[in-house]
Amino acid sequence: MSEITITGRMESEYEAILSDDALAFIADLHTRFDPARRTILDQREDRQLQIEQGADLEFLSETADVRSSSWSVLPAPADLEDRRCEITGPTDRKMVINALNCGAKVFMADFEDSNSPTWDNMVRGQINLSDAIRRRIDFTNEQGKRYELADTTATLMVRPRGWHLVERHVSVNGQAVSGSLFDFGLYFFHNAQELIERGSGPYFYLPKLEGHLEARLWNDVFTYAQETLGIPVGTIKATVLIETILAAFEMEEILFELRQHSAGLNAGRWDYIFSIIKKFRSRESFSLPDRGQIGMTVPFMRAYTDLLVETCHRRGAHAMGGMAAFIPSRRDEEINRVAMAKVREDKTREASDGCDGTWVAHPDLVPLVTGIFDEILGDAPNQLDRQRRDVSVNATDLTDFSVPGGTITEGGVRQNVDVAIQYIASWLRGTGAAAIYNLMEDAATAEISRSQIWQWIHSGSQTSDGTAITSDYVRTIAGEETARLRSELGDEIYDASRFEDARALFEQVALAHEFPDFLTLPAYEILET
Repeated sequence: MSEITITGRMESEYEAILSDDALAFIADLHTRFDPARRTILDQREDRQLQIEQGADLEFLSETADVRSSSWSVLPAPADLEDRRCEITGPTDRKMVINALNCGAKVFMADFEDSNSPTWDNMVRGQINLSDAIRRRIDFTNEQGKRYELADTTATLMVRPRGWHLVERHVSVNGQAVSGSLFDFGLYFFHNAQELIERGSGPYFYLPKLEGHLEARLWNDVFTYAQETLGIPVGTIKATVLIETILAAFEMEEILFELRQHSAGLNAGRWDYIFSIIKKFRSRESFSLPDRGQIGMTVPFMRAYTDLLVETCHRRGAHAMGGMAAFIPSRRDEEINRVAMAKVREDKTREASDGCDGTWVAHPDLVPLVTGIFDEILGDAPNQLDRQRRDVSVNATDLTDFSVPGGTITEGGVRQNVDVAIQYIASWLRGTGAAAIYNLMEDAATAEISRSQIWQWIHSGSQTSDGTAITSDYVRTIAGEETARLRSELGDEIYDASRFEDARALFEQVALAHEFPDFLTLPAYEILET
């Protein structure tokens, strides 16, 4: 028998979610699947070493038969046929209610990049979702305003943490459990049957996959979980975020591995850029320009999204567009005018290219984005019948990272330092979705920020005015930006907000000689729980 141990504090309202039966299910998943998870992490390291030794990325020869044969994923259930606008966000109680009520077709409740994994966030998030499914969720703020569910709500999807993360507050035989298995297992154990009885099902988003073998592991977990709890195999549906450069070369194989459980692919644009930097960090003289210049129309990003739509529709799967992260200003209409025009342009392109839906971070964007997709879709729930036979993408298209006219500016360096430090401080305070300069920042954009700094230093890059980007230069900017924050906020708020811890962690992950794979790994070690 496996011995499961909880080191996180227990509160009375946790007991129903962390029941003996649920924990036994988690322990079973851990015992059966954690060895394979660890093997996958070792394989990631091996693949990275191959790339650093000069291996080129190609479509896999050993899976050519999968790409050439005829097959399709199972049809989407009724409440996932129309996904023209999806909203994403963390699982705090108010957010869950507002997101389900906002008019979006789907709410992706996030235990991953827009969530800070404090023990309280992880457990209360599960409680909030369980209550929402049973329509017993409400919330009253400090001003006495009450929030409760509307009659019609969005379809619920859940994003567990990636394979690389653990839940340190729960261990089996002395070994921390996978964050993925903990998040998935608790949600599925408590809610799968309830969702089915209410006409829906257990639907998921899967993050950070680097290839089809990682999708196969998820499929094995899904099959076992369904069989164990008496749920028909194929009830689970999962959309995979294509947010690593390696996964872009295995889109068809990922769909194939999950074909009983697949709900499509999503263009996770920000983590995708981070993955490119991470995987090719040793490429001589390789550097990308300011992150604001890496739009979805630059050649390698356009190739990746076109391939995603073509692949999905050929296999009968939904193709989902990327995030619109803008947060409307309550005070500056000019900011709103400019930003909304960019959102409209981006989402019009996605809809015109064949995407079946897309993501937003704020409820105020839902009417705009829904209207854009309405114009393309009309009464149809999606564009699955639109085959992109005009698309032909090869390995060079995906790996030629040139950005026409791209430059590195002092403003770009300063933005990366500033946003990364502010976001990390928010994360360390327990908030993983941070509104910074009218954008909803999460771990993915923080990863781009710190990885670009690392890349620019190690590639010997200069700013457009000829300034060498060195560790000392970045430390100077970090000092200036934190001094500005201290001046704006005052000593008391600044010190309580963990900006000094954030600056130290930023310098650790951006200025280290060896590239840290994920900033959330060292950050988790100093996260207050």
